[in-house]
Amino acid sequence: MVDRQMTPASKLGDQGDVLSNAARLFREKGFERTSLKEIAEACNMLPGSLYYRYNSKEALLVELMRRGVDLVTAEVESAYASSDDPVERLRLCINAHLRALLVDSDAVYVLLFEWRALGPQAREEIIELRDQYESLWAEILETMIEQGVIRKNVDGRLLRLIGLGALNWVATWFDPSGAHSLDAIGDLIWQIAMDGVISKGVQA
Repeated sequence: MVDRQMTPASKLGDQGDVLSNAARLFREKGFERTSLKEIAEACNMLPGSLYYRYNSKEALLVELMRRGVDLVTAEVESAYASSDDPVERLRLCINAHLRALLVDSDAVYVLLFEWRALGPQAREEIIELRDQYESLWAEILETMIEQGVIRKNVDGRLLRLIGLGALNWVATWFDPSGAHSLDAIGDLIWQIAMDGVISKGVQA
């Protein structure tokens, strides 16, 4: 298990968020080319203070990824609980996933594209966290299949893998100043689901 401290990043320095600065530098320079000293300088703090809390870059990267997974999980759970209608729940959860992923594009980039930098133990931890999040989607989709909202002949696991893959890929091309908002993109993905896998009798 990677050693990490749970002290909130906001307490680590007077200027800036350690995790946000780390994510920005990891994206701009790459994980391998970014030093803990550079992260400390970006936060206007002494390197020793950062070393005290994160004894390696990998520990910091794992914490960054863990918080990213926690954020997405909380957003989707909140969206799911906000409606009793199963079809509307799906739309809300899709949009919640997209919003959570794109709250901080630097952190999203690191979460999605810096997995290769993790050692075996750290990778095992992050995969476990990823699996916990995906189990939330597995439960949502399997419940919809059991209720007959999603057609019985749809493979829930395959739907989850393809669906999350499509949602995550939005982070690579979404332009906040572009023609389409996140909600518009999410609603289009939801409409594709409605046309493709939702039972006709329950469509809104």
